[in-house]
Amino acid sequence: MLFNLVEILIVTLMCCVGSVHYVHVLQMGRYQLPAYRQWMSRNRDRLLKENVLLAFVAALLSLYLPVFLSMFIKVETVRRAVSGWLALALFAGAAGFIAWRDYNLPAKKPFVMTHRVRRFTAVMAVLCLLAASIFRAVTIPPYFLFAAMPYMVALTALIINPYEAKVNAGFFKSARQKIRSHPHLVTVGITGSFGKTNVKFMLRDMLSKKYRVLATPASFNTAMGISRVVNDDLTDDHEVFIAEMGATHVGDIKELTELVRPKYGILTSIGKRHMDTFGSLENIASTKYELIQGLPKDGFAVFGSGDDYINRLYAMCKKDKCRVSLDPQEEADVRAEGIAYSERGTSFKLVFGDGERHACRSPLLGSYNVKNILLAAALARKMEVPAEDIVRAIAELKPIEHRLQLTAEELNVIDDTLNEDPDGAFEAMRVLAQMPGQRVVVTPGMGELGAQETDINYALGTVMADCADAVILVGSRNSQRGLRRGLLQSGFPRSMLHTVEDMDDASELLEEISESGDTVLFESHIPDYEEE
Repeated sequence: MLFNLVEILIVTLMCCVGSVHYVHVLQMGRYQLPAYRQWMSRNRDRLLKENVLLAFVAALLSLYLPVFLSMFIKVETVRRAVSGWLALALFAGAAGFIAWRDYNLPAKKPFVMTHRVRRFTAVMAVLCLLAASIFRAVTIPPYFLFAAMPYMVALTALIINPYEAKVNAGFFKSARQKIRSHPHLVTVGITGSFGKTNVKFMLRDMLSKKYRVLATPASFNTAMGISRVVNDDLTDDHEVFIAEMGATHVGDIKELTELVRPKYGILTSIGKRHMDTFGSLENIASTKYELIQGLPKDGFAVFGSGDDYINRLYAMCKKDKCRVSLDPQEEADVRAEGIAYSERGTSFKLVFGDGERHACRSPLLGSYNVKNILLAAALARKMEVPAEDIVRAIAELKPIEHRLQLTAEELNVIDDTLNEDPDGAFEAMRVLAQMPGQRVVVTPGMGELGAQETDINYALGTVMADCADAVILVGSRNSQRGLRRGLLQSGFPRSMLHTVEDMDDASELLEEISESGDTVLFESHIPDYEEE
């Protein structure tokens, strides 16, 4: 009886500990079950390989270890006790190791033990305890429960999500009321497939030259994230509130505009990110445009440029608006001319619609960042920030970590490891082409692009062939097949195309093939990558 109780408790504990990796995936997917199910579908082989294997091995040990021990222990009660405790200890050790290893896997966002996660874990613990007790009552080894851990996480989410929705609604309502209680507060919404975080911080720095500004932190772009910032940090002293607005499903931006009620809106771009949840570029474009539709009649909208969807949305907008461009042939209200890159950053001329021109220098790299600067500068100018203050803010901009971040020691290192957007990757190639020395790309390939993944990586490979002198492919993403084919079919030397298992091997290879003054671009999320 004592052993059965301890076995149930240990199995429950190890299932909860082992579920942290899956809860982290759910957390990164904003606790949305469709996104979690898609992740499970993509990783089903791995889940079956490890969870099921451990569950079956532990169950078999508990059933057949007594037979093996009969050669050494003649007393049946002692033999069963020893085999039971031994099987339990081996299961706990193996499950603990898997949980520790998965917890330390590189991730785009760190796991955060929030109040919601604690509630989630408590509910899952009760479910696991009940399931393990039922298994033991019908003489099925409870170790089999470990094989179902990814699905137990999904079941827990299904049970607890209605309650969490009510909790979130309370925070949402409180934040909305707080914003409305500040009648003189000017609110700004920023959305787009990429670039919105950069634009947010650029705009914050420009507006701070004249106003007291509150902006959401880097990863706070959901309804609950924005609500938390408003409830915790917004004060009567703030004059401007800037909210970054993220979306993975149609209707997400509309919900955020109802919360923030922005007077000004910036639409940075339309791209293929989150294509797996949106389903089409049309859905992405219509969702991002929800911000512009939510602006008041006296609102003001700033648009990027350079693709058909942005041009179409700009033409649809009937409110006061402007757009920015890097193309001298394209009609725009704010533009940049004479863009040049070096190991010191980027220089260009900032040109406003009235012909006013200002020489600018920024430590940031890429026309991608120049366009983001223009988006922020256009709205800062609309909000009557002096041009001299805008130029000074541009010179003081700080690069966002792992997004075309330039560091220079013996090598010129461009860190773009947080980028998972194809357009951003193509821009990184254009930047690399203007950098000094031998140019080396270290990348695992672009992932999470749905059915177009192979074609996009092929196209990236064709561009990379003209911009890089050496390429190091890290890991074994399926996307590398398209990238490799694009490189080789574009005439890239096979001898300069290398494949390594991890970043340790990549670092050793870099030491062999590079020298002082060369430029290395780390592109896309690379497992085990850490900035030195």
